[in-house]
Amino acid sequence: MNLGHAVALLAAAVVAVPVFRKIGLGSVLGYLAAGVVIGPFGLKLFSDPEAILHVAELGVVLFLFLIGLEMRPAKLWSLRGEIFGLGAAQVLLCCALLSGVAMLGGLPPAAAVIGASGFVLSSTAVIMKMLDERGETSTDAGQRAVSILLLEDLAVVPLLALVVVLASMNGTVAETGRPAWQGLLIGLGCIAVVVAAGRWLLNPFFQILARTGAREIMTAAALLVVLGAALFMQWGGLSMAMGAFLAGVLLSESTFRHQLEADIEPFRGILLGLFFLSVGMSLDLSVVAAEWGLIAVGVFAFMSVKAAGIYVVARLFKAGHREAIQRAALFAQGGEFAFVLYSAAVAAGVVDARTSASLTAVVIFSMALTPLVVIVLNRLLPPPRESMDGVEVAANLEGRVLMIGFGRFAQVVSQPLLARGMEVALIETDVEMIRAAGSFGFKVYYGDGTRLDVLRASGAANAEAILVCVDKPEVADRIVELVKAEFPLARLFVRAFDRGHVLRLIEAGVDYQLRETFESALTFGKNVLIQLGVDEVEAADIVRDVRRRDNERLELQVAGGLQEGRWLMRGNMPTPTPEPFSVPRKDARALNEEAADVLEKPPKQPAA
Repeated sequence: MNLGHAVALLAAAVVAVPVFRKIGLGSVLGYLAAGVVIGPFGLKLFSDPEAILHVAELGVVLFLFLIGLEMRPAKLWSLRGEIFGLGAAQVLLCCALLSGVAMLGGLPPAAAVIGASGFVLSSTAVIMKMLDERGETSTDAGQRAVSILLLEDLAVVPLLALVVVLASMNGTVAETGRPAWQGLLIGLGCIAVVVAAGRWLLNPFFQILARTGAREIMTAAALLVVLGAALFMQWGGLSMAMGAFLAGVLLSESTFRHQLEADIEPFRGILLGLFFLSVGMSLDLSVVAAEWGLIAVGVFAFMSVKAAGIYVVARLFKAGHREAIQRAALFAQGGEFAFVLYSAAVAAGVVDARTSASLTAVVIFSMALTPLVVIVLNRLLPPPRESMDGVEVAANLEGRVLMIGFGRFAQVVSQPLLARGMEVALIETDVEMIRAAGSFGFKVYYGDGTRLDVLRASGAANAEAILVCVDKPEVADRIVELVKAEFPLARLFVRAFDRGHVLRLIEAGVDYQLRETFESALTFGKNVLIQLGVDEVEAADIVRDVRRRDNERLELQVAGGLQEGRWLMRGNMPTPTPEPFSVPRKDARALNEEAADVLEKPPKQPAA
C-alpha cells in the first residue's frame, strides 16, 4: 500500500462517516459504503482488499484490549454464567437453526454447517462500535453482550477443528492437519501462558520502562503487549481479539492502566475504521450481480432465523422483552471470523469457491444492514417503562415545606430544615434516585412538579415554602410559572442553573434564587487562597469583594440585560493601559511662547 492508497482511505472515511452520522445511519455504515465505492468493484482504487483487511484487523484487536482494561478479573469471573451459559446456548441453538436453513437452501450438509458456523459468530467490531457510540458498553445489557462475544471468540478453536473433521469425512483433509484434541490443548495452553505472563511479568516490565522516563517507549511497549498477546493466541489457534482482551483484563488493575488506555486509543480508532473500509472493499459485486436473488434470500433468512433464536435464548435466560429484541437486532449478523472460516473450508475442500463468495456476500450485507435494523427498531419500540416497585406516588402529602427534586443539591438543602424539625414533603421523578434515597432514610414520593394535579396532591396549596431543586432550567421555569399562578401565597425558592436563568427567575418574581455552584465556588476559591499563603482575613475580604461586585453586576443586568456590568468581572487577559499624555514638540514650543507672552503682558486693570 503506497501513500496514494493511504490518502484515498483517509479521504473516503473523512467524507463518508460525517455524512452518514449526520443523517443518523452511524459511522459503521459510512465506513462500509466508502469501502464499496473505492474498492476493486467500485472505483478500483484498490485491487487487494484482503491485504488491507489483515492490517485492519488490528483495530478490532486494540478495541478488545481497551474493553479488557475496563473489566477487572473479578468482574469477568462474575460473568462466567453469561459467558458459558448464555453465550454457549445462543451459539449452539443458532448454529443448529442456520444449518437447517442452509440445507433447505440446497447446500450439502457439510457446506451448510460451515456456512451456518461462520454466520453464527457475530461481528465483534460492529457490535462493540455500536455499543460504544450509544454509551451502553458498561450497562448490564452491554456486559451480557460482551459475554456472548467472548464465548464466540472461544468458539473459534472448535469451529476450525470442525472444518478438519468435515474434510476428513469427505476424504480431503490435509496430511499436516492438526488433530482436534491437539488444537484444543494448545489453545488452553496459550490462554494459561498469557494469564501467567500478565499476572507475574507485565507490571514489573512496565515499572522498569517507566523509570526511563521515555513516553514513546511506553507507547511502544503497550503496542508490543497487545499485538504480542494477539499473535501468540493466533498461533495457538484462537482469535487475536481473545488474546488482546485477556491482556487488557490482566492489566486492568495495573497502575499503568490509564496511561496504556491513552496510548492505545488513537491507534484503535484509525485501525477500526480501516477494518470496516476493508470489509466494504471485500464485497464482490460481480457475485452479487450474478446471484442477487439467492444472496437477498440468504440475508433475509439467515438474519431472521438467527434473530428468532437469539430472542428465544434471551427470554429463556430471563431477559426482558425489550432487551431480548434489541439483542436479537444487534447480533443478527455474520462476523469477520466468517472470512477466516470460509477460506479454511475452501482450502480443505469442504466448500467450493463460488459458494464461499456467496456466503461472504451474505455476511457483509448482514453487517451493513445491522446498523439500519437497530436504528429502525429503536424508533419503533416504545420508550422503556421503569418499574415502580417500592415507589409510592405523591398523594395527599402535607408539609410546611414542599421540595421538588431530590438530587445532590436538594439533599444538602434538606439537612438544616430537617435539623430544625420542619416537616418536609419530597417529590422526584427519577425512580432510581427515589430508591437510593430510601436506603439513606428519606421518604421520597414519585411526582412530576410540572403537573398541576401532582402539585396539588403534594400539598402545594398548604405549603409555606416551595423549593424547586430540579437540575433542568426549563423544568424549573415551568414549575415557577405554575406555582406563581396557582399558589401565590407560598414563598418560592429556586435553584438556578446559570446567570441567564437567574435573570428569568427574578423577572418571574421568585422570593429567592441561587446559582447552584456560586457559594461552593466562592468557598473553594477562598480556601485556595489560604492554602497558597494568603491571610484568612485578607482572603475573606477578597471573597466579600467578589460577592459585592457580583451583586452589583446582577443589579445592572436586571435593568439593562445580560451584557451589562461586564467591567465588574476580573479576567486574566492583559488590560491595555493608555500611554501617558504627551504634547507634540512643535505644539509644546508654541505653548511655551504663548505662556511667556502672557507672563510678560501686564494684567488688565479693572474698569473704573
